Amino acid sequence: MSSRRTLVPHSARRPVPGPRSKAAGLAAALVLLTGCGGAEPEAAAAPTTSAGVGVVTTAADGVQEITLQTQDDYTFVPDTFTVAPGTVRLTVVNVAEQMTHNLEFDGDGPEPIEEGIDFLGPGQEETIEFEVTAAGDHPFTCTFHAQLGQTGVMTVAG
Repeated sequence: MSSRRTLVPHSARRPVPGPRSKAAGLAAALVLLTGCGGAEPEAAAAPTTSAGVGVVTTAADGVQEITLQTQDDYTFVPDTFTVAPGTVRLTVVNVAEQMTHNLEFDGDGPEPIEEGIDFLGPGQEETIEFEVTAAGDHPFTCTFHAQLGQTGVMTVAG
């Protein structure tokens, strides 16, 4: 029996990959994958605090004014501030993009503060006015997020 050999033109032949070319292909694929998706995602930028937030000032009518800010990270900015006995005008600005907030005084202070803010959607702000006479710490909370630590303290210096 004779064996027949078919001749295939050189241009039609496909090279069989050897171990070196397989390793080179794998290395090239890894370089491409690392270059395309190896970067870590950027962290979301923290909201910036608006000018004047947290600063107690006295208005022309003699009322102490302060602005607090809430955001998506379950905090009040600032979470502590100090006022003197007298009338306080407290504004809360919600700069959150997703979270709703509120503010209630806990009733654990030296005197009750009945005023509060029931609901602030993203981008909303509200102002309340109240009188304080007793020196001491007056804790406040976002009741929606108290379990996540969104609390603060207004100190009345006296």
